[in-house]
Amino acid sequence: MNAATSKILIVDDDARLRRALHSSLHSLGFEITESPNGEVALRETKNQKFDVVLLDINMPGMGGIETCRELRRLHPRLQILMLTVRESEEDKVKALDAGADDYVTKPFSVPELMARIRAAIRRATAPLADASETILVGDIELDPSRRIVRKAGEVVRLTPKEFDLLHYLMSHAGLPITHIRLLHAVWGDEYGQEREYLRTFIHELRKKLEDDPASPQYLLTEAYVGYRFKEGERGGG
Repeated sequence: MNAATSKILIVDDDARLRRALHSSLHSLGFEITESPNGEVALRETKNQKFDVVLLDINMPGMGGIETCRELRRLHPRLQILMLTVRESEEDKVKALDAGADDYVTKPFSVPELMARIRAAIRRATAPLADASETILVGDIELDPSRRIVRKAGEVVRLTPKEFDLLHYLMSHAGLPITHIRLLHAVWGDEYGQEREYLRTFIHELRKKLEDDPASPQYLLTEAYVGYRFKEGERGGG
């Protein structure tokens, strides 16, 4: 799907920002619909199908977090990009835990926003992946069936937990994953506060997978939020 056939819903109580986004995105070929609040946004998504929703976090009435939860419940594959303020890391975590796919911090540039939107559209239009399918990002290849990881064709020895953590991150490549979501996924629902686990395992994975662990290209830190694996494409295998 290209920009000309992609539909974006902008949800923000700031009419000036909506108009600015509408103008910029429409000029790039997107079909744009505006909503001034969460209640209207929910009605719009029931009446027509969107590829991406740009959702402001702070709105009167039904706030962005509540709207996000309801959108995610009604439309599991809808791509939701939350618009947050740069200073509020807590808001970013809340947005992701509510079901947002990604966030863009205000003020943002049009190129930055476009990169996030295009990535969201790729995810929206991608076929559902087979859980046993090989994942390839750059020169890192992960085979879930054989539990084998290769870098540039060479097998990398990982512990079981290192593999599970890497698998989860690579399965969600390009998306920011919160600390608590990672801990729940890899260690279990009874975990959530043990961030030192993640720091230790990410440190070890970077030593094994990154050309320069001090300047990682794959295992990226989302400050105060969690981690993001570099976006890539799935390969066959």
